[in-house]
Amino acid sequence: MTPTTETTVGIGGAAESTDMVLNIGPQHPSTHGVLRLRLVLDGERITRAEPVIGYMHRGAEKLFEARDYRQIVMLANRHDWLSAFSNELGVVLAVERMLGMEVPERAVWMRTLLAELNRVLNHLMFLGSYPLELGGITPIFYAFTEREELQHVMEEISGGRMHYMFNRVGGLKEDLPAGWTDRARTTVSDVRSRMDRFDDLVLGNEIFRGRTRGVGVLTPQAVHAYGVSGPIARASGVDFDLRRDEPYLAYPELQDTLKVVTRQEGDCLARFECLLEQTHNALDLADACLDRLAALPPGPINQRLPKVLKAPEGHTYAWTENPLGINGYYLVSKGDKTPYRLKLRSASYNNIQVLTELLPGTLVADMVAILGSMFFVVGDIDK
Repeated sequence: MTPTTETTVGIGGAAESTDMVLNIGPQHPSTHGVLRLRLVLDGERITRAEPVIGYMHRGAEKLFEARDYRQIVMLANRHDWLSAFSNELGVVLAVERMLGMEVPERAVWMRTLLAELNRVLNHLMFLGSYPLELGGITPIFYAFTEREELQHVMEEISGGRMHYMFNRVGGLKEDLPAGWTDRARTTVSDVRSRMDRFDDLVLGNEIFRGRTRGVGVLTPQAVHAYGVSGPIARASGVDFDLRRDEPYLAYPELQDTLKVVTRQEGDCLARFECLLEQTHNALDLADACLDRLAALPPGPINQRLPKVLKAPEGHTYAWTENPLGINGYYLVSKGDKTPYRLKLRSASYNNIQVLTELLPGTLVADMVAILGSMFFVVGDIDK
């Protein structure tokens, strides 16, 4: 047997690792807005991550205190600009709960329908933009094609494309245009018929699966510790959805159609799969709402309100299953026409804080894949 010889070659100071601080943002293609990530690197590996927020802070919660109960809908409409209808909904539900007000049945079903259409619009944006961040250009064009179809329906009923301003305390702004439900049903059917593009083009892509499978695994323990919610939490096996577990609007009657989509892997791929499957289910829920609306007799779409609307003294908490997760509204009233305090619990704020635990130990090359799979809107973080 030939003896072997070991030779140690000195490499000087390079043997000692030197941490490097890297700023991603606040203006960066992977951050969905003005979010800054302060990363500490050891070579190509992230050792510490700190989300730096506040670049878009508008003080909406303070402005709530200077607007009456009709005007605050406009402020709440805008923090998650992809979920405007759902944002409005949580505010009016909180005010109606304070007033002890029951809204007409047609308004309940119409709100549920529009909330699900808004969910599809939100998810389509991320279904297109996430592959784009990983180098796949084509899906974003398909996503915007489907979004335009749905935007036409939402614009016809509300007059708005992004900020609908269609919810009112007591119901909705006005009744449906003639023939609108038939056009909405056709649009939902058309969008559903083309959703397999994302199943085939994205999930069937080996490069996409290679970049996302097993990357950025979020544990159920971290989900609970940071208050993560929505599709991100359900992708980690946390089976919780307010529409099923504490139903509101017409969801108690939609339990046979509602499907809470979960995965156990908790990685980037699981988060995308949850988002895509939830989009399919939102289209099914929209169809169910359209069927029920067609069966309802004509009736009012809102309640008559006094000229000056005042909520009784007290406090309440309303929460909704927004497209990106749980939104909560803690309303405190002193009996005036403006809220004494309205605290907003937005989904993106909690969802993005978990990056401090999720990013350390991963490679810089995987950072964009992880960040994109968190599905956040910066305005929803900063409020």
